[in-house]
Amino acid sequence: MAEENSNSAGELDFDSSQIEQGRHLFSQDCKFFHGTDTLQNLPQESLPEVAFIGRSNVGKSSLINAITGRKSLARTSNTPGRTQQLNFFNLGDKIIIVDLPGYGYAKVSKKQVAKWTNTMKVFLRGRVPLRRMCLLIDARRGLKDVDREMMDLMDSAAVVYQLVFTKVDKTSQNELRHNITTTKQELKKRPAAFPALIQTSAQAKTGLKELRASLAELVA
Repeated sequence: MAEENSNSAGELDFDSSQIEQGRHLFSQDCKFFHGTDTLQNLPQESLPEVAFIGRSNVGKSSLINAITGRKSLARTSNTPGRTQQLNFFNLGDKIIIVDLPGYGYAKVSKKQVAKWTNTMKVFLRGRVPLRRMCLLIDARRGLKDVDREMMDLMDSAAVVYQLVFTKVDKTSQNELRHNITTTKQELKKRPAAFPALIQTSAQAKTGLKELRASLAELVA
C-alpha cells in the first residue's frame, strides 16, 4: 500500500498495535461475492458487516478502494447515482463490507426515493450481522438535510454509525474546521452516533490508517 498521511485524520486516538491490526485486516484478500437490488436476495448472514453509505458522488467507492488497497474493487464513476444495488465484499473471511447505493441525487424520481428509503429502513432493522454504518460526508459541504434524514433512520433503528468526512484535501482549513465544529454539535444529539468522526481523503491517503483501525475493532 502507498504511504499514508495521518495528519488531521480525526479525533480517534489509536496506538501502534491497533493501527497494525487495521493494516493486517485490510491487507487480506477482498473479493466481491454478491450484488442485489432487492432485500429478498440478500446473502446469508455469516460474518460481521460494516456498511458504507453517503450522498451520491461523496467518494464512497473511492474510499472503499483506498482502505482495501485496491484500484477497482468498488466501481467509481463521475456520474452521481451510479451504484444502484447493495454490493457485498468478503474481506479475508473476517468481515463483510457492504457498499450501499448513494442517496440525494436530484434526478432520481420521488418514487425511487421512496423505494430506496423503505429498502434502507428494512435493511437497517433486519440485518442482524450489521455492526456499524459508515456515513460519508463531503468535507466541503458538511451535513445536509438528506444526511440528517439518514441519521434519523439509523437512530430509530438503533444502528451504530460512524461519520467519515471525505475529500478533506479539497477544502480549506477554515471551512473544514467550521464543518467539523457544527457536525460535532449535531452528533451530541444523536443517540446512535459514534462520538467522534474521522477525516479522510482517498486521493491524499489521509485518515485511512485510523479508519481501518476503527473497523478492525469490530472483529477483534
